[in-house]
Amino acid sequence: MSQYPDARFLKSANARSQFVADTGTEVAVAGRSNAGKSSAINVIVNRRQFARTSKTPGRTQLVNFFELRDGQRLVDLPGYGFARVSDSTRRHWGELLAEYFESRHSLAGLILIVDIRRRLRDYDRQMIAFAESVGLPIHILLTKADKLKKGQAAAAVLEVRKELGDRATAQQFSALKRQGEQEAREVLERFLAAHS
Repeated sequence: MSQYPDARFLKSANARSQFVADTGTEVAVAGRSNAGKSSAINVIVNRRQFARTSKTPGRTQLVNFFELRDGQRLVDLPGYGFARVSDSTRRHWGELLAEYFESRHSLAGLILIVDIRRRLRDYDRQMIAFAESVGLPIHILLTKADKLKKGQAAAAVLEVRKELGDRATAQQFSALKRQGEQEAREVLERFLAAHS
C-alpha cells in the first residue's frame, strides 16, 4: 500500500513559465541519467511506473511535477550527464535547472540520485552547489547498492560522506531489493514537513 494513495502526475515543464504554481511544498529529485532515478522515485512513492522507467538513459527531459498530497509535490528534474542530446539541449537544461532552483520558494529539499559504483561526479557536485546556493538541505541516495558486496557498499557510503562532510546526508539504496526505502521516505517526509 502506497503512503501516497492520491499521488498523481501534474504536468511537465520545458520553461519557467510552465512550472506549476509556486505554493505549498515540493522536493526535487535529480541525478545522472543512468543512476536509476525513476526506479528510486517509484520505490519511495511505492507505485509501479509512477515515474516512467526506461532502458534508454536520459528519458526525463522536462521538469516533471507530481502531487503527493494536497499542497505537497515531488519534482523529477531532467537526468543529466549521460543522455545523448545536443549541446543546445544540454545548455537549455542547465538554464532550466538554474531557473528552477533560483525561483521556487516552495522548494524544501533535494534528493540526489547517485550510482554507488560511480561515487560523486562533477555533475553531481554541480547539483549540490545549485542546492547549497539557495540553502536547500540535500540527501543523497547511493543507488544500485545490490551491485556491490556489503563491504564495498559500506566503504562507498563512507567515502561519499567523508567528501560531503555536513553539506549533505547519504545512504545506501537499491530499488531492486527495496533496500533503504523507509529511510529515503522518512527523509522526503522530513523535507516536506520542515517547509509546511
